[in-house]
Amino acid sequence: MQDSVQYVQVAIPVPMRQLFSYQVPAPLQLPEIIPGERIIAPFGNRQVVGIVLSVDKESDISAEKIKPISSRVSDNFHFDQALLNFLQLCANYYHHPIGDVLQLALPVLLRQLKQPDTRPAKTWACTEILSVTAIEELKKKAPKQHQLYLVFQSHKNISWPELRTLGFSKTQLNALNEKSLIEEREQELTTFHWLDSMLNREDKLQLSIEQALIVSAVQQNQDKFGCHLIDGITGSGKTEVYLQAIEEVLATDKQVLILVPEIGLTPQTLNRFEQRFDVPIYLHHSGLNDKERLETWLAAQQGKAAIVVGTRSAIFTPLKKLGLIIVDEEHDNSFKQQDSFRYHGRDIAILRARQLNIPILLGSATPSLESLQNALSGKYHYHQLLKRAGTSTQAKISLVDLTRQPTEFGLSHTVKHEIKATLAKGEQALVFLNRRGYAPAINCQECHWIADCQRCNKPYTLHQGQGLLICHHCGSQKRLPRQCPSCGSVRITSMGLGTEQLEQKINEEFSDYSAVRIDRDSTRRKGELTKLLQEVAEKKHQLLIGTQMLAKGHHFPDVTLVAILDIDGALFSFDFRAAEQMAQLLVQVAGRSGRASKPGQVLVQTHYPDHPLLQDLVNNGYSHFAQFALQERKQALLPPFSYQALIRAEANYPSYPDKFLRELCQYPLEGCEFAGPVPAAMEKKAGKYRYHLIVQAKERKALHQGVQHLIQQGQSSEWHNKLRWSVDIDPMDLSW
Repeated sequence: MQDSVQYVQVAIPVPMRQLFSYQVPAPLQLPEIIPGERIIAPFGNRQVVGIVLSVDKESDISAEKIKPISSRVSDNFHFDQALLNFLQLCANYYHHPIGDVLQLALPVLLRQLKQPDTRPAKTWACTEILSVTAIEELKKKAPKQHQLYLVFQSHKNISWPELRTLGFSKTQLNALNEKSLIEEREQELTTFHWLDSMLNREDKLQLSIEQALIVSAVQQNQDKFGCHLIDGITGSGKTEVYLQAIEEVLATDKQVLILVPEIGLTPQTLNRFEQRFDVPIYLHHSGLNDKERLETWLAAQQGKAAIVVGTRSAIFTPLKKLGLIIVDEEHDNSFKQQDSFRYHGRDIAILRARQLNIPILLGSATPSLESLQNALSGKYHYHQLLKRAGTSTQAKISLVDLTRQPTEFGLSHTVKHEIKATLAKGEQALVFLNRRGYAPAINCQECHWIADCQRCNKPYTLHQGQGLLICHHCGSQKRLPRQCPSCGSVRITSMGLGTEQLEQKINEEFSDYSAVRIDRDSTRRKGELTKLLQEVAEKKHQLLIGTQMLAKGHHFPDVTLVAILDIDGALFSFDFRAAEQMAQLLVQVAGRSGRASKPGQVLVQTHYPDHPLLQDLVNNGYSHFAQFALQERKQALLPPFSYQALIRAEANYPSYPDKFLRELCQYPLEGCEFAGPVPAAMEKKAGKYRYHLIVQAKERKALHQGVQHLIQQGQSSEWHNKLRWSVDIDPMDLSW
């Protein structure tokens, strides 16, 4: 037993930018304590799980003032040194408390005092090979069970989270189990090694010259860092490039991490990979429960997971032998965390690839201006895919001038005529409106009262189906009033158009056809999105109505018409990124049309058909727009030609955040400029008044030094305890 005193520096999950010193009692010193290990320690009047960052024999604090740790967590699940270094780099870059960052990277069940059952979850496997006749009989009687059985036929073992993500239910699983066609099995605990036979090389498509060059470039630099930007038009075969690059990495017995912007894209991504690779594939996203996310974390750490597919937080997964990172739809703002630890999934994915000395692929049909500038300047390898895969051609984009024709329930005469023509040909049409709910507001026709959320000073959105008024900013709800609370009139009507109302009106107008709405409201239940997308693929619905959930990544081979109803709002925004985001959205939505052999067309309704931005996109495409936008940014010294931090402050009284931020910018910072403080675009939200201060610098180093100084100033300010404030490095949305 060791008699010498040991001290540890521990990261505690509290919003404080410091480490805490503890003693390690002699009985707890063996086996040797290591950085990355979890311990349980007293903090105030409670016990917390902390992460050891360093072990020392001495301390600057007197021994009697240092509390001992209570215990060590007796399992083998800890942060290795590489992941620990990566998380410290992230905390330093975003100026966020390290305890918070480490806590986020840990699965919820490993943050708790009571340690979870870490035995691997069971998997399901096929037990009986049915004859062709029996399979056909199953298909007739129970088509969903038939689909599920085919999944089991092509995979040796598959877990329940994977099946659920693919859209199957427990009922279907239990039905096959009762028929003794499948059985539940214990997972093997050994590290998995993928064999050549597990890579389905028969499904490989013949690559075009453009695609082959990218795969070759990645393969040649497989053992060193390189960031590859794949700028490929929609439908150009980026996914096939990913698949063949992944195959090369798996063949060397390494793991692959794939980041997608939204949960909605994980089922189809999983489907493509399940078909191609007979290897363990794990998921990581907020739609999984705590136990399922822990299983992914452990499988990755133990080297059992060949591929991990997840949303932004999956970047913190402790993969044992990571060989490749892929960030699909890299331009998407969903990769940016908008509260607490405000990291950007794409940016820290690049940081992790650099740290591990492995390649990373960034894919998009509409690359962010930051990534594009890095590619054009030679920091990234730049690859373009300018041709669509197979026989498909890019859809033609046309502007519909709303000043020359009236609209009915949001649809112009031109759009209605083209929808009818498309449906008559047996093809599908997508109507895009990025506004969920029935209507964005309700008002009284007598006294002009509008139902406003008192906590946000913004109108409630009407959700007719639920009979509710819901604030989309703070989430508050209230019942739909029967009469005006101001004058008592019953003449209350909706104002504007949302997807729910659009679906109702389209069903009335095109009653001979089936319409389906795909937005956050209609896909709230687990598995619902996968189910609806499957029905669209099977042509059970001819009309699709949706929000930006449908804008990226989805493949609809029979959609030949896309109608975009409302694009004008982004043309006149205060945010310098608004034009870029609108262009990306327009091109991504347009890309859902004409993806197979049938030609597609895109109709964009606007009151400003002569606007230079729209004209540039329609006539010259996204690439030309992006290069012009980069020139504008350079002239204005805006990102990516400068670096920004946004300091947000909020309080119950508007004077508090204003005075606090004014105090911060009293003293000039070397190499930095201030913009503000100003009220946020939405000044009041959830009862709090919000103010912004932008710090900008030409050099990244100057920005970070300036921000560090401001944090010190803020912590010693008299206003510090009277409000909430935060630092956002490389902000993406100035309206938050």
